[in-house]
Amino acid sequence: MTRALRPSTPADANAITALFAATGLHPNADGHSLHWKYWQERGDCPQPRSFVLCRAEEIVAHGAIVPGTLLFGAERIPTAHVIDWAARPGEIGAGVALMKHIGQQVGSLLAVGGSEETRRILPHIGFRAAGVATDYARPLAPLRLLRGLSVRNWRAVPRAARAALRKLAAPGAAHGGWTTQLVARDEELVRLKAALPVPNPGTMVLERSTGMFEYLLRCPIAAIRVFAAQSPAGARGYFVLSSAPGEVRIADCWVDSARPEEWCALLLCAVERAQEDPQAAEVVIRASDPLLAEAVARAGFRMLSSATVSVRPASGITLPAVNLRIQMIDNDAAYFHEG
Repeated sequence: MTRALRPSTPADANAITALFAATGLHPNADGHSLHWKYWQERGDCPQPRSFVLCRAEEIVAHGAIVPGTLLFGAERIPTAHVIDWAARPGEIGAGVALMKHIGQQVGSLLAVGGSEETRRILPHIGFRAAGVATDYARPLAPLRLLRGLSVRNWRAVPRAARAALRKLAAPGAAHGGWTTQLVARDEELVRLKAALPVPNPGTMVLERSTGMFEYLLRCPIAAIRVFAAQSPAGARGYFVLSSAPGEVRIADCWVDSARPEEWCALLLCAVERAQEDPQAAEVVIRASDPLLAEAVARAGFRMLSSATVSVRPASGITLPAVNLRIQMIDNDAAYFHEG
């Protein structure tokens, strides 16, 4: 029996959830989360964002996308990061067929890390390395690491003690007169337009837009807040905070400056705002470009882990051999959590 590919619809929600259960995948899959990820309207991407491979009426594979646009020079290349990618056991080649189909809908595909099986497959379907994304953490309230612990979790005690020492050694919240303001309504997002990412000769960036931020502010999985920031000298920037269980994620940030000290000041503003979250023990961030990585180190973050960033251009598209700046909002790292 032949298999057919099509965009998913809300009527497929139960079948997609059953597929996740059958394959051992555990994304945020309640009804509100699925609708937001796959079918919620977004002004920056009117195209379908979730696809299924069917045998007759049975869904045998699924993949969804986090859409984006690569910027380098004057070029704009549509791209996407595939999330919630699953194929029913025994359906040989189903997952790869779905990935290739999704790749045909955009100008390129992105991947950050992934399971051992995913990393094995990616080079065979045209992905190539385009940098390294590293996650960093800084303590906010070390004692919160001990909440709800049992005797079996005794290892968290020295972890909390180490976190307390790192907090004492980290730079304070003083940031030279920088101001931040919560962007609470959609119409206020226009103020960010003057401080959105732009490419430079050594780095590709992913485009940001008001439509993207409007969509993120409606996330039901993790509370997301957007802040505008400005220095006394006039440098403008922004950062996006996502509150997940136990932590705040700096899911995106940018400042219109090439000076590491101004990037560090922006991050310290973000840390100060993150401390407003009463349940967070630490704040985390992702960096894949040298400027942000230097600022992260200055701001008192320590490295957690690294993952290869890979890209798969569509046929006929050549991407420059430069570093790709990736942030948590470019896949599901901004909001994915397991409770």
